[in-house]
Amino acid sequence: MLGGLLFSIWRIFEIITLIPVIGMLAWFVAGFQANNQLTPSSVLVLFIVSILACAWALATLIRLKSTRRSALFVAFIDLCFVGAFIAGVYELRGIGNADCSNFSSSPLYVNLGPFGYYGNQVGSNWSLNINKNCAMLKASWAFGIMNTIFFFITAILAVFLHRHEKTVVVKEVRRSRHSSRRGHSRSGGSRSGRSHSGRRSYYV
Repeated sequence: MLGGLLFSIWRIFEIITLIPVIGMLAWFVAGFQANNQLTPSSVLVLFIVSILACAWALATLIRLKSTRRSALFVAFIDLCFVGAFIAGVYELRGIGNADCSNFSSSPLYVNLGPFGYYGNQVGSNWSLNINKNCAMLKASWAFGIMNTIFFFITAILAVFLHRHEKTVVVKEVRRSRHSSRRGHSRSGGSRSGRSHSGRRSYYV
């Protein structure tokens, strides 16, 4: 019971922190598409991973009973997302040391297309607020790190859920066997009593 509650709480944390990441990175993806440019992997990898992870977290939270029955599979997928978030955070690592108050001096500023140097040169609306773009990328990067930890925690909790469900199943099997044995012993006693009474009536 406690394990399921903790698992649900951490799932809610994951969903709450992933929704802003999806929204902020969708802003960048839309800008690159509007300018007919390919979205750089530094933005695209974390964006795709966040969408898939949020959908997975929501599905396992809604269907908690089936999550309990297949807890090992859930733990495996969560560990896969841990690796995916590590890859996304690594791709966006350039924003970690960036100074948003002086973002134009960052190497990442040149590679941001309409949101960076190129946008300023052509007068794009996407680069009007450089500090905002930097803050959004840095927040997405930080949430990516947080969800790396969150999904590792839920993977461990899923393993504990599997052990708990296995213990419950073993106890239920033992109870059913014990009750069936008691039923057989009662039926056997009633049969012997009937045969005994039949024998007495025969001799009388």
